[in-house]
Amino acid sequence: MPRFLSGSLSLRISVTLALVLTIILVVFIFVATNMLRADLFGTRRETILADASVRFSQAQNALDQSTAVTTNQVQDAVTQVLTTIRESAAGAGAVDVLLMRSPQSSEVFRINEYRNPDYADAINSEMRTGLAHDMGLWQSVALPTETGVVPGIVVGALIDIPTAGPYEMYVIYSLAQEQSTLESIIKVLTIGSVPVLILMGMVSFILVYRLLAPVRDAAVAARALAAGDLTSRVRVAGRDEMAQLGATFNDMAESLQSKITDYDTLSKFQQGFVSDVSHELRTPMTTIRMADEIIFDDRDALPPASKRSAELLHVEVSRFEQMLADLLEISRYDAQSANFDAEMTDLYSLVEKVVNANSELADHLGVKLVLGPRPERCSVPLDPIRMERVVRNLLVNACEYADGNPVELTVASGETSVAFRVRDRGVGMSPDTVKRVFDRFYRANPARTRTTGGTGLGLAISREDVILHNGVINAWGELGKGSSFVVTLPRVAGSAVTEFPLMVWEDE
Repeated sequence: MPRFLSGSLSLRISVTLALVLTIILVVFIFVATNMLRADLFGTRRETILADASVRFSQAQNALDQSTAVTTNQVQDAVTQVLTTIRESAAGAGAVDVLLMRSPQSSEVFRINEYRNPDYADAINSEMRTGLAHDMGLWQSVALPTETGVVPGIVVGALIDIPTAGPYEMYVIYSLAQEQSTLESIIKVLTIGSVPVLILMGMVSFILVYRLLAPVRDAAVAARALAAGDLTSRVRVAGRDEMAQLGATFNDMAESLQSKITDYDTLSKFQQGFVSDVSHELRTPMTTIRMADEIIFDDRDALPPASKRSAELLHVEVSRFEQMLADLLEISRYDAQSANFDAEMTDLYSLVEKVVNANSELADHLGVKLVLGPRPERCSVPLDPIRMERVVRNLLVNACEYADGNPVELTVASGETSVAFRVRDRGVGMSPDTVKRVFDRFYRANPARTRTTGGTGLGLAISREDVILHNGVINAWGELGKGSSFVVTLPRVAGSAVTEFPLMVWEDE
């Protein structure tokens, strides 16, 4: 339910308003009920006290006029008086009349008390004690019934019975009717509030839903913009705040479309420029290369200074030629025109081939190449030419920065992927370098002298080659502890990598 509410602002607002209205109604019903109860009780109490005063006066007058002398005569007179009062007070809500001998009475002459076991507990000692010092008292009590208890009022007074002395007379009134009326009112208010809450919730939802229509339109347009539809706009109607929001969004989208169009044009121009320049330079480069080969082959016949110049020229021409090739390859990736010819290839054999081809370079740099054991099932669909270039670039880069320490190459296979790792223990990389190591022409230490004649595009091309295989390339390093590069390729061409057989960093 919370997730459902979090997906709709209109529903969340309507539910919040309904909850607030529920709290207000509950408080209102509670306050109104207490006020009504107090009013009903006060009115009924005044009526009961007035009626009870009349009943006590009637009883005292009847007993004062009685000519009873003997015990039986007095008992009969009292019984008749109480019966008359009980019957006449029933119309005023009285349920019983009790008669008890006063504890302060000192008369020897006694008559029977009239106690009802159902209501005897309603007369407590505090009331009887207070009654001895006052002509009349009342208190609220709970009266038992067949279905439970109901509120009531007990009114008491002292009456003087001839020859028997003072007796306590109590008239018990029930407030069941008032209680029933109050419960009916509460029930009506409670039931009546339910449709009000439902109606208010529906009305608030409809109103908020309509008010938020421009916001929903803006969200749809924003998703379309994020998906690449730069023509997406919001309909604007009116001049209120929502209309201003839509107009501002449209202005932002228009500006964004203009900027992206300009950047796209500039990017295409830049890509075309690099590609065209690279292609145009190949023809003069071929001529320069031919001339360089002739001069380099005859360098022994040249003076020492010219011989040295010929050797430097030969190295730089080779490097420039490699740079042109890398620029052409980068331009193909930028233009999304790179070819990918996958075939099932043993990745371990491919890595072993690259290691053997670069062993002379490693020996020249004083680096020992260590290839781990062959794993099982390491065949994977790949483009051999491109993947050889990836392995070669990573291996040469590791040898360049190994500082004479061994370079370890490991191949591992999993259920859904195959991976290889190139790990050196040389200068390492800082966290900032790790973030930018695949950027074009980036060098961690520009002052460091290259010994292999790299172009600065090797790692950038390697990343593009791995992405073309739907693979993942990761890098990590620590200063003074070396660097590690891991390439993970899926076993099924076109599928995503979901398993990583090798960790990118294992710090012994």
